[in-house]
Amino acid sequence: MELRALDDGTGGSTVRFTGYASVTESPYEMSDYLGDYTEVIRRGAFARTLAAGADVPFVVNHGGLTLARTKSGTLRLAEDSTGLHVEADLDPSSPHVQALRSAMERGDVDEMSFGFRVTSQEWSPDWTQRDITEVDLHKGDVSVVNFGANPATAGAIMRSRDVDEILQSLPVERMRDFLARLEPAPSPAAAADLSLYSARLRALSL
Repeated sequence: MELRALDDGTGGSTVRFTGYASVTESPYEMSDYLGDYTEVIRRGAFARTLAAGADVPFVVNHGGLTLARTKSGTLRLAEDSTGLHVEADLDPSSPHVQALRSAMERGDVDEMSFGFRVTSQEWSPDWTQRDITEVDLHKGDVSVVNFGANPATAGAIMRSRDVDEILQSLPVERMRDFLARLEPAPSPAAAADLSLYSARLRALSL
């Protein structure tokens, strides 16, 4: 990641952010309540969503005020041989940008992540590797983060201990209802995409 002050052509200045929100063809380890597996975002996964003009904000830690946006032209995304390249023109007078600049210059923040939906995926025959072949970035985000969240989940995947904690907090009747919904057991491909299960678990725990 890099921040650079530039002349905006009108006598003022802008802060140019550049970095990669995702690196393709680079395996990383994932874990959910079914166990550990490897995940890879394949080259070309961003082609369709970028061509469709996805509306994507640039934010910090996947939330807060939008600092740049593809819709306004202040954020530009492109997929190259490395991954999802991010270029954002930030307002140097914004206190949020000043805070981000300070954190980056101090080395306190130096990672990126992004939020998206998986629209196409493939699993290895033994279900130990998930290849994400296409994603949808529309109304997701690209984000500077304290610690890089896994790019396929943006915080949506729950580890087994999180699931156990929620299950233990449920009344017996609701726990039985949840377990009944898993019969017959879902395919590993469906189960590994835990955004759905996360929503169900949270709903059941209310």
